Amino acid sequence: MGAYVAKILLVEDNPGDVDLVREAIDHNKVCNELYVAADGIEAMAFLNRQGKFADAPRPDLILLDLNLPRKDGREVLAEIKADEQLRRIPVVVLTTSKQEEDILRAYNLNANCYVTKPLDLDQFLHVVKSIDSFWLGIVALPTE
Repeated sequence: MGAYVAKILLVEDNPGDVDLVREAIDHNKVCNELYVAADGIEAMAFLNRQGKFADAPRPDLILLDLNLPRKDGREVLAEIKADEQLRRIPVVVLTTSKQEEDILRAYNLNANCYVTKPLDLDQFLHVVKSIDSFWLGIVALPTE
């Protein structure tokens, strides 16, 4: 029997950051599948399996940027955590904001953790690898 392939939904509008996250996850040599939603509306369509995402898998982990076009990450987080089917999926806020109000609001909306994106490339890769290792290697996650 093969190793379980964890599914990660990255909600990120910056193509450069998408590439960095993909590189960090690939570099970890872990069998994970990365799915990308470019904005909050696309993320909710993916999670609710609507439209072109009708066959989307249920992610094991969501990496969520806060500053997104069309529907921002705060709204997405609130919708995920209010939904009986989605609320148990861990949501890691991965954003550039260091604002105390954003951190408090994310936790008040039941984010599982809040990580500020480092500006340094090596640090960014290290942070993503650490998130991947912790959430998909150490933590026991619900299967439903």
